Amino acid sequence: MLSNKQFSRYHRQVVMTLNLRELEVFRAVMECGNVTAAAEALRISQPAASKMLHQAEERLGFALFTRYRKRLIATAEAHALLPELIGAFTALQDMQRLADDLRAGRSGQLSVASVPALTTTMLPPAIKAFRDARPDVSVVLRSYTALETINMVADHRADIGLILGAAADRRIEARRLATAEVGCALPPGHPLKDKRGLNVTDLRQHAIISLGPQQPVGAILARAFADAGLPGGIAIETSQSAAACALVRAGAGIAVLDGFGLQEARAQGLLVRPLRPRALLGVSLVLARHRVPSRLAQAFVSLLDDSRQQARTAEDAPL
Repeated sequence: MLSNKQFSRYHRQVVMTLNLRELEVFRAVMECGNVTAAAEALRISQPAASKMLHQAEERLGFALFTRYRKRLIATAEAHALLPELIGAFTALQDMQRLADDLRAGRSGQLSVASVPALTTTMLPPAIKAFRDARPDVSVVLRSYTALETINMVADHRADIGLILGAAADRRIEARRLATAEVGCALPPGHPLKDKRGLNVTDLRQHAIISLGPQQPVGAILARAFADAGLPGGIAIETSQSAAACALVRAGAGIAVLDGFGLQEARAQGLLVRPLRPRALLGVSLVLARHRVPSRLAQAFVSLLDDSRQQARTAEDAPL
């Protein structure tokens, strides 16, 4: 004798032997009580409905209905199959709804990897706009170094990545998304506050806070000292713009940051001055080379493109 679980599994297997149209006819006849009404509900001919019902019974190997005074009476087997039939239709409808949502970019998950400076400046308003249009989509945003971001995208552990500077890695495609001007963050009342721009001669008189020389901003700073023929270096090295700004507020020195890090400096009440000679740093969008972006990733990239086109870039709006 079959247990309840085995009985349910058996009925589920029986239902799945029918095709979708046969399932629809079966359910319609169960609901309407006759083939003519079921055919009208499904907008098919009565002969077509009768044929599909007969095919369903042949596939199953038993009768679903018996005739009594020109009416169809559901058999015990049909009543036993009905709960599984309803469950099958519910699953199919849920799958169709999910497929429609995925096709329209209304559902799913988007994974974004980014360097810290962009995680706290450029991405939050973009993610808000993205989620406003797609409230059922979840977004995973994580901060990494540029190299880690590239690896996350190349290994398909993130849908898209954003880094500062260029990327030379055959596993990914990188394209310029925006441009930011490198500048300096000073505390209010600093002796250099009246200067409209700061060069390395100005900076070498003070402790410099910045990202390491292996990072784009640190490399720009090192090159500026080298071009000026001056010895110089970073007194305090940090991996995050927020930490650099906190150090400036504490009076530890002057921070040299990219334009997005300087946005954070302004928000914290620090003074911002451009670095001279002028230095520009690009924001690169990173995608896996041999992977077609998901519809959600494509939609988010389009949003980033639109937002950057509508807003003036740091290159167009000097510090």
